[in-house]
Amino acid sequence: MTKQQAKQRIEKLKKVIAHHRYLYHVENRQEISEEALDSLKHELYKLERQYPDLITPDSPTQRVAGKPLEGFQKVEHRFPMLSIEDVFSEKELQDWEEYIKRLAPGKIVDYFCEYKIDGFAVTLIYKNGIFTTGATRGDGRVGEDVTQNLKTIESIPLRLEKFEYSNIPTVRTQRIFEIPPEVEVRGEVYMEKKDFERLNKELGGKYANPRNLAAGSIRQLDPKLAASRPLKFLAYDLVTDLGQKKHSEEHQILKDLGFKTDKGKECKNISEIVDFWHQTAKKREQLPFQIDGIVVNVNDNALFQRLGVAGKSPRGIRAFKFSPKQATTKVLDIKVQIGRTGAITPIAYLKPIEVGGVTISRATLHNEDEIERLGVKIGDTVIVERAGDVIPAVSKVLKELRTGKERKFKFPNTCPRCGTKLVKPKGEATWRCPNRQCPARKREFLYHFVSKKAFDIEGLGPKIIDRLIDENLISEAPDIFDLKEGDLVPLERFAEKSAKNIVSAIGNSKKISLSRFIYSLGIRHVGEETAIDLAQYFGSIKNLKKASKGELEAIPDIGEVVAESIYKWFQSKQNQKLVDDLLKAGVEIQPPPKIGKKLKGKTFVLTGTLESMTRAEAQKKIRMLGGNPSSSVSQNTDYLVVGKEPGSKLEQAKKLGVKVIGEKEFLKMME
Repeated sequence: MTKQQAKQRIEKLKKVIAHHRYLYHVENRQEISEEALDSLKHELYKLERQYPDLITPDSPTQRVAGKPLEGFQKVEHRFPMLSIEDVFSEKELQDWEEYIKRLAPGKIVDYFCEYKIDGFAVTLIYKNGIFTTGATRGDGRVGEDVTQNLKTIESIPLRLEKFEYSNIPTVRTQRIFEIPPEVEVRGEVYMEKKDFERLNKELGGKYANPRNLAAGSIRQLDPKLAASRPLKFLAYDLVTDLGQKKHSEEHQILKDLGFKTDKGKECKNISEIVDFWHQTAKKREQLPFQIDGIVVNVNDNALFQRLGVAGKSPRGIRAFKFSPKQATTKVLDIKVQIGRTGAITPIAYLKPIEVGGVTISRATLHNEDEIERLGVKIGDTVIVERAGDVIPAVSKVLKELRTGKERKFKFPNTCPRCGTKLVKPKGEATWRCPNRQCPARKREFLYHFVSKKAFDIEGLGPKIIDRLIDENLISEAPDIFDLKEGDLVPLERFAEKSAKNIVSAIGNSKKISLSRFIYSLGIRHVGEETAIDLAQYFGSIKNLKKASKGELEAIPDIGEVVAESIYKWFQSKQNQKLVDDLLKAGVEIQPPPKIGKKLKGKTFVLTGTLESMTRAEAQKKIRMLGGNPSSSVSQNTDYLVVGKEPGSKLEQAKKLGVKVIGEKEFLKMME
């Protein structure tokens, strides 16, 4: 190949590689495999090695720089990188709007909302369409030059696209405007949650969140280290004037220039902003990246500029944050809670604090080892978080705020309720009360027994269970089925109608599926899925009672520990009596439905919202046809069923080559 031919081939390869980069990082789709794209890059690399003078700054081979830097040069921002003022409520948003209207009377104000991605802010400078400088925010006026590290991020284009729209909306053709000599784009460097979890594990778990790891990666002096990390870039601001009149137009232009950006939403008023905030909060956990709220911009750019800046934040923008998942408060006391299996869990009683939109006054400390690890004392100031937005937990003690009056918590040696000496089984971190007649254990078991996934007795919640125990109307589960209206009516605050409703609900609950009956027994390590497996395998409670350890271990997904727990439970005469007494009380166990073979051996994962049924109903139908519903996508997944507003599972499925089907196709498979 002559040099001229090589030059032509290099130019074509660069265009094709840039096209497929755009499809993957901006359009979220692929036309060729990653292996094929790597092959094209390798061909380009070999040609450039043969003709080094043909290497240009926008070549994909220039993403990975060479020598480590000695230090970062300072970069002065032509336009300051300002911060955004936070708001946390609709009232604060309304106050902000009134403030704007006072500054710009008579103006009709509309807004543009987008995700507030929890990343590391940078600015990118393009000269004559080529990426030349990338810098951190720094103090807002002066940042650090991190160009070499940013070049390693595939979702940052090295050359800006030129295009025009044709009369077919989906077709992009060449140039509607010339790219100016200098273009500045701002956005966030971030890391997807799944990539963070994997990499942080490899790094020994030293990073608290994806943002810190992304920031740490960009501020490495060796670009090769940054290149080895799965960083991404999301653009949110076009600083240069390319004719945009609205902020919403900037997002479209950024996409057309070759950047991944957030679609966002135009909102006419505060009510629409709040609706978008609520919708975003609902799907927050399904997003592949972390967000901590939405950003609300005055959409009219001229009005935005006219409003100016107050302090370090523009007046025309606010971050409408989600309620914090972490907050600080004081530990007023530490007490232990006794679970239905005897587990002793220390609970921190807190000065009430709002976390994740909910006021909490208690948080788990998990076990004695966790108390030691945290070093928590009564009176300490602690950081409390809602793990997975559900269970409040103490995550850190702020020891520097101690006054000397804090008291160490002494873990009990005996059960605080029944006085039995506590035991800690070998290999476990949890202390347990071994007394099956412990009143606290029995109470927790009854809560479990009537719960939705067990007997599902409507109206019979923990508070009423407590009343019935305190009035000596029940002490064991079978007693519930002997209750009469006359037992309940004399109780304070019980009317005839409510008594009748509860007794009726108890009667209706007597017919129960085998899987839910097994779950209701509260056998340690037996959750809903294991109960279903046991019901399908044994077909009756009689067969399960007679099962050997070997038989139990032979069931898929039931290991040695679970099998041992089930076997021991049914060997207990007390537990055998419980089952017999429930049957004598009129409980009718329905045999499991016959399992079909249509979906036998096929594993399904669901994402998004289905229109024709709930997720639980869909999972049940999959099981009834011999399939296996799973909660996570893996190489073993046969089908991903996609409903409305799918989460990150869709992207995982595409990467793993899992077949993706819609709801209609899913329903057809089950006909």
